[in-house]
Amino acid sequence: MGLSVGGRVRRVSVRSGCVRVRGGVGRSVRAGAMASAGAEGEGDKVCVLGVGRRGEKFAGRLASQGHATGAWNRTAGPQDGIPGVTGHAVCAEAVAQSDFVVTTLSDAAALTEVLVGDATTRAALAGKAVIQMGTIGRQQSRDLEAAVRAAGARAYLEAPVLGSKPEAEKGTLLIMAGGTSDDFDLCLPVLASLSEDPLLIGPVGQGAATKLALNQLIGAITIGFSTSLGLLQDNAVPLDKFMAILRPSALYAPTMDKKLQRMLDRDYANPNFPTKHLLKDIRLFQDEIDNTGSTVDKRFLKGQEDILAKALRMGLADTDYSAVHDGVTRNE
Repeated sequence: MGLSVGGRVRRVSVRSGCVRVRGGVGRSVRAGAMASAGAEGEGDKVCVLGVGRRGEKFAGRLASQGHATGAWNRTAGPQDGIPGVTGHAVCAEAVAQSDFVVTTLSDAAALTEVLVGDATTRAALAGKAVIQMGTIGRQQSRDLEAAVRAAGARAYLEAPVLGSKPEAEKGTLLIMAGGTSDDFDLCLPVLASLSEDPLLIGPVGQGAATKLALNQLIGAITIGFSTSLGLLQDNAVPLDKFMAILRPSALYAPTMDKKLQRMLDRDYANPNFPTKHLLKDIRLFQDEIDNTGSTVDKRFLKGQEDILAKALRMGLADTDYSAVHDGVTRNE
C-alpha cells in the first residue's frame, strides 16, 4: 500500500476504498484501512512473545481486532487468561502456529535467546514474519534480522512504539518501523490493529534510532522538570502559580502534568514504563554514539544515566520513571 512519487516515498492513507497521497518521507495506513482494503487483515495468525505490561495489552488488542492470537511468556502464567488469546507453555509451539511473530521482550539478549537460542524455536521461524516491537540498538536490530533470516524467516521488521498500556488497548500506539517496503506492507494488517498511523521510517536500524531519540527526550524532559520542581519546593514557591505560567508557554510538555502529581506524592506504583527500562535506553543511546563515531557530546546523557542509576540504587527499578524525582531531590 505504498507509492513512490518522484523518487520519494510518500505517506499513504486508505479510507473507504480511496487512496490519498500526502507529502512526507514515511508511509502510513490508518487502522480503518484494512476493513476497506480487503480481507487480508482478517484471520491472520499472530503470536506475541513476551506478555508483560505492554505485551499483554498488545495480545488482547490483536485478538479483539480479529486476529487469531497466541501468547507465550518466559515466566509461566501471564500468557494465560488474556481474553480471546491462546496461551502457550512452549515458545516453539506458539511460533509454529502463527504467521506473524510479534516480540515485546525487554532487550536484545532476551530476543536472541528466545528466537534463535533454542533449535526448535529457530526451526519454527521458517516462513514467518517477525515484528520486533521492543527498544533495542540499531546494530542489535540488524544482527537480529540476520539471525532470523538465516533461520528461514520470511520477513523482519523492527517496529518499536511510543505509548504504553492505554494506547495499546485503544490501538493508538505510535509505531516507527524499520525494514523493507515489502516487509512493511506484509506486516500492515498487524501494525494497523495497534496503531492508527504506522510509519515506515527507513531500513532496519532507522526505526530503532528513532525510538532511542524519543526515549532520550523522555529522560531529558522528566529529569529537567523534576529538577525545576525541586528548586520550587525548596523555596516554597506556589506550584499552581508556576504551572499557570508554564502551561501556556513554549516550554510546556503534557508529560509534565502527567507526572506532576506522582512526583508531589512520591507515588511511583503501577508503572507503564519502569525506571530500569529508561536507564537501559539512555545507555543504549550512549552506545549508539560510541559505535557510530558521532560527535554528539555525551555529558548530558551521562547526567541522566547517573540520576537514573541512583534511583535504581534506591530500590526504584520497577517503579514508574517519575521516580527520577527521588533521584533528583533525595540523598541515598
